[in-house]
Amino acid sequence: MTNQNSHEIPSCTWNRPIGLGWDKPYTVRYASNLDDGPWHGMPLGGFGAGCIGRSSRGDFNLWHIDGGEHIFKNVPSCQFSVFESNGTTSQVYALSTQSPEDGSLQTWQWYPASSESTSTGTYHALYPRSWFVYENVFQAELTCEQFSPIWADNYQETSYPVAVFLWKAHNPSNVPITLSIMLTWENMAGWFTNALKSPEVKIRDDGSPVYEYQPRWGESQGNYNQLVENSLHFGCVFGRVGITEPVQEGDGSWCIATVKHPQVEVFHHSKWHPDGTGEEVWQSFASDGSLPNYLDTNPAVENQQLGSAIAVRFTLQPGETLEIPFVLAWDLPVTEFAAGVNYYRRYTDFFGKNGNHAWEIATTALDNYQTWRSQIQSWQAPILNREDLPDWFKMALFNELYDLTSGGTLWSAASELDPIGQFAVLECLDYRWYESLDVRLYGSFGLLLLFPELEKSVMRAFGRAIPQSDDHQRIIGYYYTIGADTTTAARKVAGATPHDLGAPNEHVWEKTNYTCYQDCNLWKDLSSDFVLQVYRDYLLTGADDVEFLADCWDAIVQTLDYLKTFDKDGDGIPENSGAPDQTFDDWRLQGVSAYCGGLWLAALEAAIAISDILITNRQGAEGAEKEKQKFIYEGWLAQSRPIYEEKLWNGQYYRLDSGSGSAVVMADQLCGQFYARLLELPDIVPSDRALSTLKTVYDACFLKFQNGEFGAANGVLPDGSPENPKATHPLEVWTGINFGLAAFLVQMGMQDEALRVTQAVVQQIYNNGLQFRTPEAITAAGTFRASTYLRAMAIWGIYLVMSK
Repeated sequence: MTNQNSHEIPSCTWNRPIGLGWDKPYTVRYASNLDDGPWHGMPLGGFGAGCIGRSSRGDFNLWHIDGGEHIFKNVPSCQFSVFESNGTTSQVYALSTQSPEDGSLQTWQWYPASSESTSTGTYHALYPRSWFVYENVFQAELTCEQFSPIWADNYQETSYPVAVFLWKAHNPSNVPITLSIMLTWENMAGWFTNALKSPEVKIRDDGSPVYEYQPRWGESQGNYNQLVENSLHFGCVFGRVGITEPVQEGDGSWCIATVKHPQVEVFHHSKWHPDGTGEEVWQSFASDGSLPNYLDTNPAVENQQLGSAIAVRFTLQPGETLEIPFVLAWDLPVTEFAAGVNYYRRYTDFFGKNGNHAWEIATTALDNYQTWRSQIQSWQAPILNREDLPDWFKMALFNELYDLTSGGTLWSAASELDPIGQFAVLECLDYRWYESLDVRLYGSFGLLLLFPELEKSVMRAFGRAIPQSDDHQRIIGYYYTIGADTTTAARKVAGATPHDLGAPNEHVWEKTNYTCYQDCNLWKDLSSDFVLQVYRDYLLTGADDVEFLADCWDAIVQTLDYLKTFDKDGDGIPENSGAPDQTFDDWRLQGVSAYCGGLWLAALEAAIAISDILITNRQGAEGAEKEKQKFIYEGWLAQSRPIYEEKLWNGQYYRLDSGSGSAVVMADQLCGQFYARLLELPDIVPSDRALSTLKTVYDACFLKFQNGEFGAANGVLPDGSPENPKATHPLEVWTGINFGLAAFLVQMGMQDEALRVTQAVVQQIYNNGLQFRTPEAITAAGTFRASTYLRAMAIWGIYLVMSK
């Protein structure tokens, strides 16, 4: 039986039979890295508000409620259940195929999972909407659509901590059917904060810094549930006694709610025990779809868990259809970094800062969900209606945006300095620091095209950080793992572009350069990355925000001067040092490198273009200073460009570097040329050489590497074989680097090849249990590294170039 409403679900979703597992999902490459397994679904919640994930088996299992922290755990009591009766027979299921592993809720009956031969329904996802279409179990046709109010260029609702669950029920039979839909939820007030206020930072076995996170999970003493209603809405608010202002991290309120409707009876049970058998709600619900309307607002005692339930019951005549919304809202206004470093979340600009507004947020959603839904559809329609884009590409294009919700995202309340707040997304969950600049060179295209003001706020934060210094000496993980004589370095050198904007356990936006695997003050790509992204963000957001360029200019001058100090031989191009000192931070480059040297040339061109704009718009002494600076950059560029060709061009492609003697074909060797052309700057290499290089990369790194099945490897010999079979980064397929390479292929007229590369990577991710946790790297052995990775949003770079 198929659902008559399924035509409203776009044709290009990621979809999977409900509860069907994976035979051979990808597994993690290094044991110390995170691997939650394949049961990940689309996240729900606004940017920076915290989010919740629900997988294709129906369980709510991802809890990114505390900014930057990760909890993956099925909470069986947080669930929808459905009762159905046709007058002679009835059935009832909790709508997860995963029963509790701790022996709780033994009276509940769990929804049957699909198998290879039989389907009990389909889960669909096209971010920010997802659907459960239930089939072959109930007589009624049932669909639950889930979404949060996220759409492009919207800086208000996109921040809301709310999820809408829109139920559609249709009776296709010739007899009346009675249905009841129940939402049960556990009171989690106070759980989502680190009990360790100053956790010790340690060096993991892979050289990365890591700290312990101990949420106050299950600590519900003092929590209470309270029913709330008005003429249109009915719900239950989850609170906690003793919350004082200013509110602390984790404190606030939650709410589940639905609408009152003339066709519907609403039932409730305000206090049941989710760690027990569940019979307090199941006994009555399973018999006739009702709840006992039990009311108890007494706070929980020590070691007691609290659940609440609301249910709506209605009868559908033959052929009749009804739509019922439920919502889940949470109001946890504060994100705390180090002890006492507190930021209010962006949504508090619209709902206040005391944590008492979950009911107000929920009723706002119930009043506006239809408008929100049409806003999402209007934003997506022009892309979904394009016939030149294949469905698999549209699917991945939208679903890769999941990271803007789920990537430990921060979005602070507005301030005078930052009128729409400050924004940040983690590099990934294993490398838990924010907005790594070398990664966002690729991964920020989605933010740039859809939320340009948030994008510019990130770059302003980098601009403010460049002049800062921090002399604190700390262990460098790479030095430590190779047993170097000197294992420490200063955290941040003035003038160096920081690698990242800090980590959740310190002070994001203020204490930068958190990562200490390498000494990022020595990296040769970050300064260029900064200049290129500043000019890109100006050019591609209307080319009229001169103030943005002016805000970043001093930092541009300072960081290019700093990078030029690494030009030890005076040939114009800063040299790589032989230690991994760029985004491929396990890959040694020596002398002038194609990757960093090309970014340097493009950055000089961008700096010259920026100086021209600022000179045109600002006269007098200030203009004279910029003329002088422009003259310097033109000199460096004129000196550098012939050196790049002379030292690196081998007649077919550009050598990895000038010092190692390596013959490897690096997939991303001409990233600088891609950026130059994207920003309408002069080519940094002759066009025919760029094309020859791209054809060589496509042949060696993609076609000859595992027959193109996985995507392009980072670097192999021209025959597709490894230079060093034990190397790590060269033999990995990096998802975001592949999407960046594909954008370059499109730019150079090789669109068919671009789509082949992109499709290979997309299929690996979405067919093998990596959906909604796209990693940095996959290997031909079916392993991955660094899940929930920022760089993969580079797929929006492909869309940008295809749309130009």
